Amino acid sequence: MKTVYIWGRPDRFQNYRRSIEAAGGRVAFGAESAGQAAAWDALLLPGGGDLEPWRYGQENRASRGLEPERDYAELALLEDFTAAGKPVLGICRGLQTINVFFGGTLLQDIPGHTAQGDADRLHDVRTAASPLRSLCGEEALVNSAHHQAADRLGSGLRAVQWTADGVVEALCHRRLPVWAVQWHPERLEASPAGKKLLAAFLNLGL
Repeated sequence: MKTVYIWGRPDRFQNYRRSIEAAGGRVAFGAESAGQAAAWDALLLPGGGDLEPWRYGQENRASRGLEPERDYAELALLEDFTAAGKPVLGICRGLQTINVFFGGTLLQDIPGHTAQGDADRLHDVRTAASPLRSLCGEEALVNSAHHQAADRLGSGLRAVQWTADGVVEALCHRRLPVWAVQWHPERLEASPAGKKLLAAFLNLGL
């Protein structure tokens, strides 16, 4: 059984724990950001607040819910896990963190993708030829609860999924086992895509 590391408190990310366990893995939580790739099989970067814009060369124009300590920790973890060649999956904020780690930039505020009240927004996406297409299909229904998105892609990254209005919904690295989705597989109940993605991540099938 593969163990996935998540930086942070367990009480904050219980939905991710449940989804990983349902897919056949287990989760280790912690506040450490150094040396974790040697201890665990994979890294998951979950959703949350926005990254500090200075990290991708911009002033703060619309970013909110900033988490500087988490930015530092997750970027350090990415350095650790990518150097070890171990799998990484980014979800929502996690996609944005991965893009910034590889030198990309973010759109600080986009319309029409935030949650609607307490519920995720649902929308269709188009998936390019990639391993993700075998999991989601060329067209899929996913959920959305974000106001930022990838803009210029980081070095080595490739966009493989988009909304109708052109927002990047998934990224992969061209050489490393690094994948990211802007949607939330841990709470996507309207489509099998979420469960398939997490199972493939655990099975190193991405």
